[in-house]
Amino acid sequence: MPTPPEPAPSPLAAEAAAGRTAYLPEKSGWVAEQLTKIDAARDTGAVDVQGRPVVVVTMRGARSGLLRRVPLMRVEHDGSYLAVASKGGAPEHPVWFHNLRADGEVLVQDGRQQHVLRARLLEDGPERDAWWVRAVEAFPSYGDYQEKTERQIPVFVLERQPR
Repeated sequence: MPTPPEPAPSPLAAEAAAGRTAYLPEKSGWVAEQLTKIDAARDTGAVDVQGRPVVVVTMRGARSGLLRRVPLMRVEHDGSYLAVASKGGAPEHPVWFHNLRADGEVLVQDGRQQHVLRARLLEDGPERDAWWVRAVEAFPSYGDYQEKTERQIPVFVLERQPR
């Protein structure tokens, strides 16, 4: 029996592999510094936040169409990840929230591994509740951020899509 062909590479993953020129420049100094360290090591383990691991999520900008990379806290369960739009408990969502709403295809770098995943916004209910518990276990400051803001902090599960 012939082997099925490999799936075509994701357009986002192919563009990301083409080089850093495809990326929207990072405006935040500390984020740019984190990404520089991760790029030099080719490993997200090169940085942490409060002693806890991060992943890098690559997404397409909703307005610019350019790729954007965002280091986020590593919240992983059974091969899926969580993107927590906390913005430190600010009253508004982070810019990348709108990117995921516009185009849910993402590339997640965890350590040296990369995964093409699809973002899905979790609504109120048991699934969101379970992921929120995982988020606070992975990064307890999320609980503080939720208390600090009146908005419910949005969370996206980043998951593989069936072939």
